[in-house]
Amino acid sequence: MNKKIGNRTVQLKNEPRIISAFSIVGPREGEGPLKQYFDEILKDELYETESYEKAEAKILTNTIQEAIKRANLKNKDIDYLLAGDLLNQIISSSFAARQLEIPFLGLYGACSTMTESLSLGSILIDSDIGEYVVCATASHFCSAERQFRFPLEYGSQRSQTCQWTVTGSGAMVLGKGGNFPKITYVTTGVVKDYGIKDANNMGAAMAPAAVDTLYNHFKDTGRKPEYYDVIVTGDLGSIGKEITQKLLLEYGYDIRNNYMDCGDMIFNNQAQGTDAGGSGCGCSASVAAGYFYKKLMRKEIKSILLISTGALMSTTSSLQGESIPGIAHAVSIEM
Repeated sequence: MNKKIGNRTVQLKNEPRIISAFSIVGPREGEGPLKQYFDEILKDELYETESYEKAEAKILTNTIQEAIKRANLKNKDIDYLLAGDLLNQIISSSFAARQLEIPFLGLYGACSTMTESLSLGSILIDSDIGEYVVCATASHFCSAERQFRFPLEYGSQRSQTCQWTVTGSGAMVLGKGGNFPKITYVTTGVVKDYGIKDANNMGAAMAPAAVDTLYNHFKDTGRKPEYYDVIVTGDLGSIGKEITQKLLLEYGYDIRNNYMDCGDMIFNNQAQGTDAGGSGCGCSASVAAGYFYKKLMRKEIKSILLISTGALMSTTSSLQGESIPGIAHAVSIEM
């Protein structure tokens, strides 16, 4: 039976369940508006390690392990681990996987990795290829700054369009059955590039991909924006969020009444000095596994459309004057 509907969406007949979730964030995120929803808040950025990169790997490892424990499972029960991050050769995920001894598929979707992993994990469960799948990702402000911009010691100035890479991680365990939030649709994104070259304005670079995925999700499923209690993008921040709302209106979809953005939610930008908001793999991952999963389990909301967005750039491509391609994947989660 063909489960694909429309051009880009898969309807999951077996409706995989998110049977547990866990989130860890850094100190700055722990001072933000969502602090009571995160499962663990770090006391410092190094997390009792020798480097920020090692701290990021430890954050991801612990998030995955705690999500598995919360599901009353052991590592040997997990059929697949799907994870990725922002660092070169996704070392945070690979170094986490070497400790867990779970069959590992490394992913790179930049900041879209959380919904990319949820999409592929859901398809594995729906196809009876796996019984339990862990979907996870992480990012770290200090390691990302060192790789993509300048080391913190340099003290470079930041523009008002900049976003603050979230130090954090989120993991979700997918399984079958039970009174848990279920994933009903997956809409896969295509790469969109509108010629933005400013690496300090990621929101503008990623917004067209979010708009395209949202439009195709609504067109493929026949759903209207008001079907969802919340439509939430991953990490467009305040600038990308505004662009997305305006561009979708041109397609005839008004999402302003129920639209949120994880990057716009996780910090109090004015009070915390986080410019245009949060970004990074850990942004949508920690907010989805922390804030939104708890809201669903408490039945305070019944349905969300989660769209994580990613900028598919590298330090080399930016230095060579390349524009910044964007990608966005959507998963429909219903309680």
